[in-house]
Parts: sequence; C-alpha cells; structure tokens
Amino acid sequence: MNLDLSVAWVIVFLLVLSVVLNRLLLRPVMRVMSEREGAIRSARELAESSRARAQSASDELEAKTRSARAEVYRQMEEKRRAALDRRAEIVANTRRDMERSMVDATGRVRAQADAARAELEQNADALATIIVERVLGRKAS
Repeated sequence: MNLDLSVAWVIVFLLVLSVVLNRLLLRPVMRVMSEREGAIRSARELAESSRARAQSASDELEAKTRSARAEVYRQMEEKRRAALDRRAEIVANTRRDMERSMVDATGRVRAQADAARAELEQNADALATIIVERVLGRKAS
C-alpha cells in the first residue's frame, strides 16, 4: 500500500508539475513562437509587397524610358526630315538662281556680241577704207 501511495503521489506530482510547466513554461514559449511566426509572416508579406511595388515602379520607369526614347527618336527624325526638306529647298532655289543668272549672262553676252557685230558692220566700210589707204599709202577712191 505504501507503494501504491507513492505511485499516486508521483502521479499527482507529475500532474501538478505538468500543469505548472504548462502554465509557466510551455504556454509562454508557444506564445513567443506564435508571435515570432506572425512577425515573420508579416515581414514576408511586407517584403513581398515592397518587392511588388518596386517591380511596378521599375516597370513604370522602363515604360516611361521607352516612351521618352521613342519620342526623342521621333523628334530627331522629324528634325532630320525638316533639315533635308530645307536643304532640298535651298538647293532648288540656288539652282533656279543659277539658271536665271546663266540665262541673264547668256543674254547679256549675246546682246554685247550682237552690238559688237552691228558696230563692226557699221564701221566695216570705214575700216576697210582706212586699211586700204594704209596698205596702198594713198587715198582710195
């Protein structure tokens, strides 16, 4: 009986010890572990949210960069075309001015040549007489 009483006291002691250990040790440890798991979960969610926002911002920046680059290329192409059009206009105007100048110069040269011919024809008889008189040494009749 003494042994049965000792076993009973051991069982009671173990029950009391388990209740005390449960209240004083296991519950606080479990609570701390649960809080840590919650904090870890919260930190992971925050990190994922931050990563998603960063990825979104990065994608947005990339899209704006592509758009800005395309706009710059479009403006450069527009300026290049405008410069080529202006160049073509300047070349055409210069060519037209040159052709006018050539026509004017040709006309002046022809007019001068015609005037010189007309003057030579007017003075041809007088010059012929002067030449004959010089060659012959006397006045031609």
